[in-house]
Amino acid sequence: MTDPLRLANAPFDLKLETLTAFIGAETVLMEVLHGIRDMQLPDGMIVAGALYNLVWNRLSARPGLSDVNDIDLFYFDPDLSWTAEDRVIQEVTARFSNLPLPVQGRNQARVHLWFAEKFGATEFTPLTSSAEMLGRYASKAHALGARLEADDRMSIVAPFGLDDVFAFRVAPNPVLPNKATHDTKAARAKAIWPEITVVPWPDCSGHQTDR
Repeated sequence: MTDPLRLANAPFDLKLETLTAFIGAETVLMEVLHGIRDMQLPDGMIVAGALYNLVWNRLSARPGLSDVNDIDLFYFDPDLSWTAEDRVIQEVTARFSNLPLPVQGRNQARVHLWFAEKFGATEFTPLTSSAEMLGRYASKAHALGARLEADDRMSIVAPFGLDDVFAFRVAPNPVLPNKATHDTKAARAKAIWPEITVVPWPDCSGHQTDR
């Protein structure tokens, strides 16, 4: 029987090599990565669910994109108009309409315009890159990005490293008051992958709270 935690204590380089291999073996993800590069989307990358779900699926002997609902695509365009973002959204939708999963493109330069209202945060400092948004995710294991460079080398963005995702651990990143998102996504993950360990959100004193 396969041990899902077999790489939990592996060196970073082995985890990086494994993640890169997992992505490279998924034709759907590779088509999106090639498409992002061909479209020359600034600071473009695929992020989050399609990547950490892929790791958990492959390590637990499930199909790679099982339980992946969509593929999130980040890019960073200083043009803050909705017209410009909507144009890219439509282009992305059309470009990848043949794929079995929808691809959702979002301009990270505009996140501060809507984040507080959507998630109830008091404020949200404007981002300076797509990668910076990953550092503000509610759960550290979810902060993953991948990009295909001009020389076909794959770059991985992981501001909190790869330990959590390979240990099936969903730990909070309380840089923003986003406990609800952490709790909801952690519960969903635990229901799919029983190997998951959920680290509770800390209370205002810094102590972890029971869920």
